[in-house]
Amino acid sequence: MSTTPLLEVRHLGKNFALPRTALWSAPAQVQALSDVSFTLQAGKSLGVVGESGSGKSTLARLVMALDVPTAGQVLMHGVDLHALSAADLRRARSGFQMVFQDPYGSLDPRQKVLHIVAEPLACLSTSGPLSRAELRERAELALSEVGLRSADLDKYPHEFSGGQRQRIAIARALITRPALIVADEPVSALDVSVQAQVLNLMMDLQDRYGLSYLFVSHDLAVVNLMCDDVLVLQSGHVVEHALAEQIFKRPEHSYTRALLSAVPGHGSRLIEEPR
Repeated sequence: MSTTPLLEVRHLGKNFALPRTALWSAPAQVQALSDVSFTLQAGKSLGVVGESGSGKSTLARLVMALDVPTAGQVLMHGVDLHALSAADLRRARSGFQMVFQDPYGSLDPRQKVLHIVAEPLACLSTSGPLSRAELRERAELALSEVGLRSADLDKYPHEFSGGQRQRIAIARALITRPALIVADEPVSALDVSVQAQVLNLMMDLQDRYGLSYLFVSHDLAVVNLMCDDVLVLQSGHVVEHALAEQIFKRPEHSYTRALLSAVPGHGSRLIEEPR
């Protein structure tokens, strides 16, 4: 059996250029991430936590190869994503998908759900072009897996609630049968009762398909529920990385303790709806 992790991040760094202060001066740089390293095994979930500006979303975008790192590597199955050609990266993308924070902004309001859900499969299929009938069949299956009906394929996003839209976003991520889903604050825009439903759905899908999640969230209670391990970011640096149980019961770093102290019950609130 191979011991290569599903995802390995090695000494990842990212700088962004600030606006020039003078016409002939070089732009200053701000460091968003510095020397971030971790691994994620197949079927496991890693939570990434930290306050706003800590680098969580930058890390998610680098793992998805939506941004180019200043330093370091992102390896999927041992292959450096940022060293791939555009064509090879496109082929690799079926193995990792993303669910964004805003269920209202992440779906194109001008397109029907069929197009939204089937688009990744149409663009990234490695077995050649699929017929319209095949795309619809796969989209129907993806919708059924997130608790929606096949008739919903012919509707537009504005006809759904926020929770239903996020289910559509999950179906879109699921349709290529990825090994990894990067979830960037996937329930923060939803009501608490709807959060429970979406999180339970994500856990059920993980059990069914052996998915791995890179779960970015400011909500420590959600991370406690969803994740096996937790990575704590402060100002772009990893200050603590351990099993979730250790992070929530015996945090070692003062920043981690400060994050937990801001949560009633030290992050022990769990989603109460049964799976």
